[in-house]
Formats: sequence, C-alpha cells, structure tokens
Amino acid sequence: MSSANLHPMLNVAIKAARAAGAIINRAALDVESVRISQKQVNDFVTEVDHASEQVIIETLLTAYPNHGIWAEESGKTHGNQGADHVWIIDPLDGTTNFIHGFPVYCVSIALAVRGKVEQAVIYDPSRNDLFTATKGRGSYMNERRMRVSKRHALNECLISTGFPFRKGDDFPTYLRMMGDVMQRTAGLRRPGAAALDLAYVAAGFADAFFETGLQPWDCAAGSLLVTEAGGLIGNFTGEADFLEQKECLAGNPKVYAQLVQIIGKYSKFAGAADKAAVREAVGRLTLESPAQDVDA
Repeated sequence: MSSANLHPMLNVAIKAARAAGAIINRAALDVESVRISQKQVNDFVTEVDHASEQVIIETLLTAYPNHGIWAEESGKTHGNQGADHVWIIDPLDGTTNFIHGFPVYCVSIALAVRGKVEQAVIYDPSRNDLFTATKGRGSYMNERRMRVSKRHALNECLISTGFPFRKGDDFPTYLRMMGDVMQRTAGLRRPGAAALDLAYVAAGFADAFFETGLQPWDCAAGSLLVTEAGGLIGNFTGEADFLEQKECLAGNPKVYAQLVQIIGKYSKFAGAADKAAVREAVGRLTLESPAQDVDA
C-alpha cells in the first residue's frame, strides 16, 4: 500500500517511528557511550529509550493533542488519559540486544480506539524494515502485503519465543513448555524483541511465537499485524482478549491451534476443568480460521 493511501493516523505513527529510529541508529554507531540504568535484574533502560519515547510522544501529540498516551517508560503521564484514542508505545523493544550491539530491536507504536487496536507500526531501524497495519486493510512490510505462513506440519515449523529473565519468573514451567515445543518443531528461536517476533509471524518468517511476562506495549502493534495478515493471536488457551494477561501466543491458524493443545495446559488460566474448553476452542479456531489470500 503506497503512503498516499495510508490512513492519516498511520502516516503520523510512521513519521514518529522513523524519527525514533534515526535516534536509535545514531546511538548504535557508538553504543559503548550510551548511558544505561537497570530497572530491575536483567531489565535495562537507556537514554536512547527515553529520547526515542520523547520524540514519538511529541510527534503524536503535535498531530493529535487530545489523544492519550500509554508508553513503556513514562506510563500514562502524557496526553489525555480520558481519550478514546490511546497510543501504546514501546520506544525500543530489545534494549538488551541494543546495548550489546546485537542488531535485533525495534520501535513499536499502536493506536487503540476504545480498547481495540486499529493502527500499528513496527520499525526495525537497523534493517530499515517498516511493518504497518490498519484494521480491515491488511498488513504490509515495506509496502508489500504480508500473509502468515501456510505451513501446518509442526515438524516443519520455525517457532520464536522469549526466555523468562526476571526474578519471580516460573523457569521450571517454561522449560517444560519449551521442551514440549522443541521436540515437535523444526526449530525454536529466541531473537529478543517480542514486537519484531510478532511482525515476523505476520510476514511468514516464523510460523508462530509464544512468550510469558509480556506487557501491552510489547504486543499491541504486533497483534494487529498478525491478525491483518490472516493469523491468530491470544493467550495460551486461545482466548483473544490477551493484551493485559502477560501471556501471548500467535501463529498461522493451523499452527496456532496445535500450539494451544501443546502449551494451553501451561497457561495460568487453564485449570483441570478448562481442558475440555481448550479442546473445543482449538476445534472452533481451526474451523473459523481466516481464508488465506494465495495471491497476496
């Protein structure tokens, strides 16, 4: 989709993401000099996160001063908090990668209208890859239409994930879940930026993605990219209302349904009584999966 045909709000979000990307790319040239602080164990924030977030918020509020803001570093302190339109921002997803010079990180910006994501931008500044979506109008990577992959045999699928890294994370459960998935698939990857992982599911580069402990700003934009590319996203039991549940599973419809069967039992929302409901949801998701555009 050419920029002339984009929704005006999406165009503003792209402008904001590119401005943030320019800040990130300049800092990446001399990453050793970037000031770093630690929010908690293994959870870092840099001056680049803050500068990126500031330019995004300024760009968005200059265009839409009555909109709300929900950002990773500054929370809900900017904008109109009573607004129907709220921008959900991760100014630098993959900060740990960034401070090591490992080039897998991105900017993520989503617009939620009355709680539903309607516009999405994920920008990878190191590759100059731009992922965009408007609700009802499809997902695009660098102006080319994206579709989720068509693979359905798990042993041929590449799955991405994120390892638990915070104090209090449930490592034993995650290791069991990872073992279940690894033994059934062609490969498991841990790139380190959940927003980019979701963009890659939308593009068909990975067949699915799962992670625990995620925040809304990690997956708001990616969730629209996935669904507009014909994929499914939800929690581990297949429920679509997942954004604030700290549990995310996304994939093409056939693989998503199979992964719900495998990792649904590890969900914090799945008790013994829920197993039949999970099986029923899998059947329903398989039947209701969006038609794939083979020529897109």
